[in-house]
Amino acid sequence: MEVRTACEEGNKVILDLAFTAIDSSRYVRLDSIRVMNRTMGGDTLIQWPDTTLTMEIISGDHLLYIGYASRYPYGFEELLPEQGQFAILGNYPNPVTDQGNFSVFIPEKGNLELRVTDAWGRNLYNSAMVLEKGINSFRFTPGPGNLFLISAHWNGVNRSIKVLSASPGSGRRCALEYTGSQTGDVKSDPRVMSTELITQESGILEVPDAGRTVTFQFATNIPCHGMQTVEYGGQVYKTIQIFSQCWMKENMNVGKMILHDSLMSNNGIIEKYCYEDREDSCLKYGGLYYWDEMMQYSFQQGAQGICPPSWHVPTDEDWKVLEGAADSEYGIGSPECDMEWESRGLDAGTNLRSSTGWSGGNNGSNLYGFAALAAGSYLSYGLFDKVGQYSHLWTSTKDDPEYAKYRYLDYTDPGIYRRHSGLDYEISVRCVRNN
Repeated sequence: MEVRTACEEGNKVILDLAFTAIDSSRYVRLDSIRVMNRTMGGDTLIQWPDTTLTMEIISGDHLLYIGYASRYPYGFEELLPEQGQFAILGNYPNPVTDQGNFSVFIPEKGNLELRVTDAWGRNLYNSAMVLEKGINSFRFTPGPGNLFLISAHWNGVNRSIKVLSASPGSGRRCALEYTGSQTGDVKSDPRVMSTELITQESGILEVPDAGRTVTFQFATNIPCHGMQTVEYGGQVYKTIQIFSQCWMKENMNVGKMILHDSLMSNNGIIEKYCYEDREDSCLKYGGLYYWDEMMQYSFQQGAQGICPPSWHVPTDEDWKVLEGAADSEYGIGSPECDMEWESRGLDAGTNLRSSTGWSGGNNGSNLYGFAALAAGSYLSYGLFDKVGQYSHLWTSTKDDPEYAKYRYLDYTDPGIYRRHSGLDYEISVRCVRNN
């Protein structure tokens, strides 16, 4: 997805958006995309094959993009549910950096005409050819400019797609190249409707700025792309990809252990508590931190805090995206995620909890590899509490000057609690990678 500031009037920003998706390294079809403004409210839904959007926001607005992917990859099966109809199948990647690819399905052998125009309607490329029945593929090279319209004409029917360029100042000439065909009938079930093809959703949080490209990721339960581990503070941490979010697979265990009767302070040294004042507890469960110490005395939501460079302490909204991705009933952006204090969701807690170490054999399924640990907490007055029974994890989001949000996973409950606590509560920390 390319986020580009098209014009700015006061604090209003016009954005041109284009969306694409991958599963590991393979492009997949986006059935639809929802854009939610988490600051001002409201949302917009666009459906494939139109995966471009222009919208107006206020500078600084937090947006949530949710991509819904069908089970079919780009190409042959994407013709569902319009089986056997003339179609142009969306360009990937979109936006295009150097070259993109698209396909045209022709129901019967015949003459295909292709035309490329720019945002001003100027004709940039024309071509005509006789092609066989089936899927015919093309490679597209954009010329100078931001937005292009590729139109296909066959047997009196017109189809078109919009393509954004990530390199609008390139000196290349616009070009189309035929790259081959897959002939024959479309073998698919016409009774299957588009909504029944959706099997996954992926969410991205953004405060949009100019010239930024973001792609939905649908791989999960694998190490993060290009970063399997992170070495930081004398420890090596594993990473875990959960759709478009990259999380630490382990709780943070950075800093110097202090005893429970000592207080953390802003002394330039990261300090931690270990359960029952035992270093081996920190090795197993990670450290327990005051909110201020975890944030390294920053009050900025989403601050790096005790996390490595290019990572941050997750916000309340980061956690909502994770919970929606992990829950089998309430998806990303669901109002269920906004509820507070009581258990929320159907099974996100079970799916995020580790598969060992929880009391009474009430282990989680660890479906996404997050492996939340029953690390317990320290209650500031000499009491370490309930290791094996719950996991408390900080967010970087404050309710007011004295309270901050955290997440509570309980060994007896399949959901997740969204609560707030005083800043002197000592609990666990996970980090999430910056977009």
